[in-house]
Amino acid sequence: MRKTLIAAAMATAFASPALVFAADAAPTPTHSFAPNVGVVSDYLFRGISQTRHAAALQGGVDYSHSSGLYAGVWGSTISWVKDALGSGGTEIDLYGGYKNTFAGGDWTYDVGLIHYNYPGSGGSTKGNAAVFSQFANPNTTEVYGAIGYKWVTVKYSQAISSHFIGWVPTTAAGTDATRNTKGSNYLEINAAYDVGDGWGVSGHVGKQKVKNVVSTTAAVPTAASADYTDWNIGVTKDVGFGVVGLTYSDTDAKGHCSNPFPAAGTVSAYCWGANMNSTTGGQNGFKDVAKGAIVLSFKKTF
Repeated sequence: MRKTLIAAAMATAFASPALVFAADAAPTPTHSFAPNVGVVSDYLFRGISQTRHAAALQGGVDYSHSSGLYAGVWGSTISWVKDALGSGGTEIDLYGGYKNTFAGGDWTYDVGLIHYNYPGSGGSTKGNAAVFSQFANPNTTEVYGAIGYKWVTVKYSQAISSHFIGWVPTTAAGTDATRNTKGSNYLEINAAYDVGDGWGVSGHVGKQKVKNVVSTTAAVPTAASADYTDWNIGVTKDVGFGVVGLTYSDTDAKGHCSNPFPAAGTVSAYCWGANMNSTTGGQNGFKDVAKGAIVLSFKKTF
């Protein structure tokens, strides 16, 4: 899923156009491509581990045009889709939009669309049908808009696909497949400051709302709401052949998690395990994927 680090890698600042006289030749449009590869000790999307706190390989390529148009593709190894649906160990994001500056260049704006795709997962019914009924097709499309001032940016994203990242709506009595999670949204504030000599510091606060997924009371154990707030602080260092990063991330997702799966009480919506759709009762490896985590990363942009 598209991260602040990925967005920063593809973003290009464009100078305000100067006055052009009729006799002057129009500037030649420029195009640029920027491939990137990386590795992270834990792949977090909006504070939630997509790998149950294991490492991931990542990479993509970004295209930008001097007009402000951009597009890109990015991928990562993941584990949660295969655990939940029986297949699908990769995430591929496709995105595009328009970004530019105004008011002398201190202000920026960015509007676009992103599609999160999980190859091999669509329509899968492998494994435990009862467990599978709690998950929808995870492929998700969002529209987004952002406005920034110098090193601070506010961004809003909203799902326009029928479901958001596999969530099936719930009521107090349990799952409700007659509704959808379209309209789920994420509001975030990001800050990234260059302190010089290759060093940078960053901070982030975000609020995820998953539409129609609420706390359940009838089920045993009961489940907490999927809504939560996440935050992180980090530092990066350009070491010449790439950028090394260290980030601490945490959330306020409620509920508890244990291994084996909790037998009673209010369980976090983000208590995820390996082989969650097993028909043999072999579900295992449950972890709180919303808990605080320290992430070490390395990224190389060509």
